[in-house]
Amino acid sequence: MSTTRPVETMAEPWDELDAGPVLGRVPDVAASIVPAGSIAGRSLAAVVAIMTFLAALTTGAAMMVVGNANAWQSDVGREVTVQVRPAATRDIEADVNKAASLARTAAGVAEVRPYSKAESEKLVEPWLGAGLKLDDLPVPRLIVIKLTPGARPDFSTFRQALAKEVPTASLDDHRGWIERMRTMAETAVLAGLAVLGLVVAVTVLSVTFATRGAMATNRPIVEVLHYVGATDTFIAGQFQRHFLLLGLKGGLIGGGAAIVLFGCAEAARVWLAGTPSGDEAAALFGNLSIGVEGYLAIVIEILVMAVVTAFVSRHTVNRTLETID
Repeated sequence: MSTTRPVETMAEPWDELDAGPVLGRVPDVAASIVPAGSIAGRSLAAVVAIMTFLAALTTGAAMMVVGNANAWQSDVGREVTVQVRPAATRDIEADVNKAASLARTAAGVAEVRPYSKAESEKLVEPWLGAGLKLDDLPVPRLIVIKLTPGARPDFSTFRQALAKEVPTASLDDHRGWIERMRTMAETAVLAGLAVLGLVVAVTVLSVTFATRGAMATNRPIVEVLHYVGATDTFIAGQFQRHFLLLGLKGGLIGGGAAIVLFGCAEAARVWLAGTPSGDEAAALFGNLSIGVEGYLAIVIEILVMAVVTAFVSRHTVNRTLETID
């Protein structure tokens, strides 16, 4: 008894067209357009990390300079100084008392403290040395005037009264010093902005070259996807997601390193507070803390670097796809 076996037919190439739309499988193929662990990707992440670290250092340094300058201006702006110079034909003690009396009657004055002869001589010891006889030297006498917070005293009226009653006295409102401090702070901010601009420019160029390199390496795959119907938006989105993750990774590494550095500097300041080394560092660098605002600025810079990386890569891919017919 003969049995009939079913005839097996060979599948034809066009049979797959009936199985479903080819475009439905494009995302699976396109997911590997840019290898996640390529050498170029690791190099770009390192570049973004370095750029983010430099940007964070610049931002933190600028914020410390501005903060210290504002603190110093606030401290100096709360007081003015009257200098009474000795003269052969005048009684300096009477001149000091007269100048102090005029200062107490001025509006906006909270406290007046005349320095004694011994205190005035002690002020010049760091320059002249201790143990010197200063009786024959014309050491001026100082009067420190503390102002009421928020007050705006009329220095011109007070200065005219001093010139009339005590000709050997002069008023120093530290205006020139405060202006120099303000100029220094503004210069630091402008320099920081210039450095940030350079950092962003280097990042943009690095991402552009890396994206073009990835496009050149995977151009056959991109062309196939483009010809079978994958939209430019889809292809650009794959590159954008890849470089967004690279930028975020590099930003977290660089920004995290900067946060650790500033945190260690602030911890060292607290630990050395009250010691000779800590006092010298505080006198030289001021307050080494960037505050909550500084750390928040670094976090924002991390996000900005990731967004810039993703945007530049998408723009580069779109420009490259325009050349593919």
